[in-house]
Amino acid sequence: VQLQASGGGLVQAGGSLRLSCAGSGRSFSHCAMGWFRQAPGKEREFVAAISSGSINTNFADSVKGRFTISRDYAKNSVYLQMNSLKPEDTAVYYCVADQRTRLTWTFWGQGTLVTVSS
Repeated sequence: VQLQASGGGLVQAGGSLRLSCAGSGRSFSHCAMGWFRQAPGKEREFVAAISSGSINTNFADSVKGRFTISRDYAKNSVYLQMNSLKPEDTAVYYCVADQRTRLTWTFWGQGTLVTVSS
């Protein structure tokens, strides 16, 4: 079972990036998927989540109104659209699947680095 994240890179403040995460080895259609991030020298933090069936979404206060989350069930994937990026959004972003609690998820992908320059 694997979650493969991609789409990170270097962007100027105010710009946009779209992160993708493709699942393999099993279907994630019946579980929640989401994103966490870890900035240099800081603890890993929750960013966003989307429920099975895409009925509910949840965002960290720091990204509300700027980030959206979506998923493609045919591709077993989840996406994070990041707009109006700020330097403080710089972090390694991790996709996750199968939520147990807000901070506890069964599956974690490898990270993809997002760097926002000022």
